[in-house]
Amino acid sequence: MPETSRQPLTVAVVGATGAVGRTMIQVLLERRFPIAELRLLASGRSAGRTLAIPDGRELVVGKATPNAFDGVDIALFSAGGESSKELAPEAAARGATVIDNSSAWRYEPDIPLVVSEVNPDDLEWHEGIISNPNCSTMQLVPVLMALRDSVGLERVVVDTYQSVSGTGHKAVTELEQQIRAHANGEPKQANVYPHPIAFNALPHIDVFMDDGSTKEEWKVVAESRKILHLPDLRVACTAVRVPVFYAHSEAVHVETREPITPERARELFAQVDGVVVQDDPARNEYPLATVAGGSDDIYVGRVRRDASIPDGRGLSMWIVSDNLRKGAATNAVQLAEVLVERGWVRKASVRAAAAAVDPVPVGPRA
Repeated sequence: MPETSRQPLTVAVVGATGAVGRTMIQVLLERRFPIAELRLLASGRSAGRTLAIPDGRELVVGKATPNAFDGVDIALFSAGGESSKELAPEAAARGATVIDNSSAWRYEPDIPLVVSEVNPDDLEWHEGIISNPNCSTMQLVPVLMALRDSVGLERVVVDTYQSVSGTGHKAVTELEQQIRAHANGEPKQANVYPHPIAFNALPHIDVFMDDGSTKEEWKVVAESRKILHLPDLRVACTAVRVPVFYAHSEAVHVETREPITPERARELFAQVDGVVVQDDPARNEYPLATVAGGSDDIYVGRVRRDASIPDGRGLSMWIVSDNLRKGAATNAVQLAEVLVERGWVRKASVRAAAAAVDPVPVGPRA
């Protein structure tokens, strides 16, 4: 971020005690985001707790109420959809620019859904609320963008292998407990998921919809189209929960409009900021969850022809990324950086001032 853009801001993290909220705090500090005041907010259950943050300070967590956003410049939300629906418009009405990690606003046509490497220009038309995509979509679309811009996209089939941390801390704890139970010859208890996740694979993430797909699968379809500005892109997804603690993996099969070789695809992927090509099968080098965990990069490998698609227009690949960092927290902070760099942070403040004269509703269109 240019030094001329680094005027310190008041930043709020909503859902600060959760896994993504804690990671947001960590990433803000790691990337030296210009902070004059850091406000940690959470529900009434967590308010009043003292939270140790990576710079050595201990901060008291406040209760997330509308008035808690007075004077806030940027609010990073990771508190769930219901909280976002209630509080994000309140924060925006008080002049904050909200970057929300829930699914509450992603599908509203007048709210930008943004991945920093793919469509940062969409941030310009925000009116106080910006949406962060689903973690599975997040790691997919930078790779698809490279193909879209070079040879065009016809169809995408993605199968996700998602870690338990995507569900939250309780799921991580449950996997640990089930592994111990298995080692001790004891029954594995399932509370977070409908079946034990240890040594298992569950093709069930989020709720089932009327057409037999899950909402997680629908998210990947709808969000990819919106972020890539390809409303008619054919996308199919099967989402699977696997017994991995951190980082999601994806098997991706793409049909392009024009022919492309795996060699050229690797070159294109390597040119995308934040994408790392790991692709040397002879040396057993390919993306791994254990390597991607803790990193902000998106790893792509196993890039090869899909022989089921004629004329050299088919590619298959393997994509892995940390779902808590780039899949959630890091992208949110990167969006905040773009807002600062381009002078778009105070868009919501201007709107709030106008609303004081001629009030208008804050939120999605009816």
